[in-house]
Amino acid sequence: MRAFLPLLALVIFGLTAPAAAAEQKPVDLLGNFKNWSSYSYDDNGKVCFMASKPTKSLPVGAKRGDIYLMVTHRPALSSKGVVSVVAGYPYKPGSEVTLAIGNQKFTLFTEGDTAWARDEATDASIVQAIRTGASVTVTGTSTRGTKTTDTYSLSGSGAAHDAINKDCGVN
Repeated sequence: MRAFLPLLALVIFGLTAPAAAAEQKPVDLLGNFKNWSSYSYDDNGKVCFMASKPTKSLPVGAKRGDIYLMVTHRPALSSKGVVSVVAGYPYKPGSEVTLAIGNQKFTLFTEGDTAWARDEATDASIVQAIRTGASVTVTGTSTRGTKTTDTYSLSGSGAAHDAINKDCGVN
């Protein structure tokens, strides 16, 4: 289930081949909120998510695909506030990612090009920090050993989160 999120992000942001995008289900834009956008679609139940691209990525010039930070609700599966990071490269197997918001630091596990929190409590803490913080810094290591640091603005994240909560009926 979590592995589906990166593919969805690529389709939504128009980054896959047109034929692949045509096979996907329709996605509704709920709104653009400064540096964040919110969306919903149906996949045997409503799915709502918010996403943002980094405002800064280091090292400059590193060969990477598209990079996103997302929060997803799947109410039909009793899943809400799932945080994921798509790195634009495959993470080093068995590595961890550090996500920092203000003085709070969180450790995420990796699989392929995506990182997630290990449990719902950590997701909830990250989402609360996203709603109230100014920026997020995500640090990870690629399979080639390149350490990357991505910085995301949290401007608009509270409104984007409110939009997905409302559309998916999540408190």
